[in-house]
Amino acid sequence: MARLILDSNTLIRLDRDGGAATGISESDNVAIAAITLAELRHGVLAADPARRLAREKFVEDVEATIEVLPYTKPTSAEHAALLDHVRRTGTPRGAHDLIIAAHARQTGRRVASLDVKARFGELPGVETVDWR
Repeated sequence: MARLILDSNTLIRLDRDGGAATGISESDNVAIAAITLAELRHGVLAADPARRLAREKFVEDVEATIEVLPYTKPTSAEHAALLDHVRRTGTPRGAHDLIIAAHARQTGRRVASLDVKARFGELPGVETVDWR
């Protein structure tokens, strides 16, 4: 059983592919960060009217089936450590990506992402899973 945290792009891929999650087994413990839910909800608001209802249904299904991790004091400590690391090393990352990485470190999860620019695996204490 793998403990995974999904980046929003993996969920968007699932939505587009009709829910085929080749990188997840039924026994896996899967979660998303609350910030990922915000990104998905923004996608609903930004969608054209023809896609809005389908996206809204997908987000509702995600909320009903995948654990959403809240941003807590322990998460903020991991986030601060990662912020310090990327600033000291001159390797900036996206704000949301660092929050997802902080959740991964805090909860002992591996990050599943299709975003190669996020370079999650280069962050200390963050492991990734190949989603492709």
